[in-house]
Amino acid sequence: MTALADSLPSDVRSHYPYNGHTLKVGEGATLHYLDEGEGKPLLMVHGNPTWSFYYRHLVNGLSSEYRCIVPDHVGCGLSDKPADYPYTIRQHVENLKALVEHLDLHDVTLFVHDWGGPIGFLTALANTDRFKRFVVFNTGLFQGPLPPSIGMCRIPGLGQVLVQGLNGFVRVGLVRAIADRGRMKNGVGHGYLAPYDSWAHRKAQMRFIQEIPMKESHHNWDLIAGLDRDAQEQFSDRPMLIIWGEKDFCFTPWFREGMQQRFPNAEVHTFDDAAHWVIEEKHEDILPLVRDFFERNPLA
Repeated sequence: MTALADSLPSDVRSHYPYNGHTLKVGEGATLHYLDEGEGKPLLMVHGNPTWSFYYRHLVNGLSSEYRCIVPDHVGCGLSDKPADYPYTIRQHVENLKALVEHLDLHDVTLFVHDWGGPIGFLTALANTDRFKRFVVFNTGLFQGPLPPSIGMCRIPGLGQVLVQGLNGFVRVGLVRAIADRGRMKNGVGHGYLAPYDSWAHRKAQMRFIQEIPMKESHHNWDLIAGLDRDAQEQFSDRPMLIIWGEKDFCFTPWFREGMQQRFPNAEVHTFDDAAHWVIEEKHEDILPLVRDFFERNPLA
């Protein structure tokens, strides 16, 4: 048990009352994670530039019946943010695999969002017998068109200034990743900003952007192509719930349609008035959808 969360500002702590846990993972870094409730495990994997704070409403709503496990990727949230860490997608996958094996999780329901999609599904592909159901929020398991602002953040020098210097990735998220900006009041917006309070603490955000394979020459191109192929092959028959904010500027409806084509048996719910951070905006509607999905797709 760790008191890392006690370092958060009081207005953030009021939304995030948990005392997390830590695990030493690859390259000697410390991974912070929540482990709340008892029952079948729900593994919730965040993307860039969020952290376990993003899943707090689902933890609050489901931990009375399930075991909610929510890691912060190294470099994010309350995990270590070392300056000399590799911060590759492969390393994040290895870290998540280490957590799954450390906790000896079985009958897992995987929740993913943003970069959590590739990281989570690559982890599941390495442990196919452990993962039984999937809940998917705005993400992509395949290459696709991304907004020009992503490309701008990849320009050497300029990207570091925007992302690490100005905390622009989170600040733009507070405006563009959510349709109802009123949701950011009363310390919620501060919750997304709080762990990323310096240039050094934003390196993982920069590296996540650099890890996007936008050309075939990129070192992750084959990794994502293999993920696209293998996830369809291994998980097409597993229960899957896809929930999408249709106003997402990054993972547009084009990505949702791609997921539906690849997983035609998946159950799909869309919110026309929600954007990329769909859980933040629609958790009141999402929780009953998830509970109903679980009831209709029980684990043995």
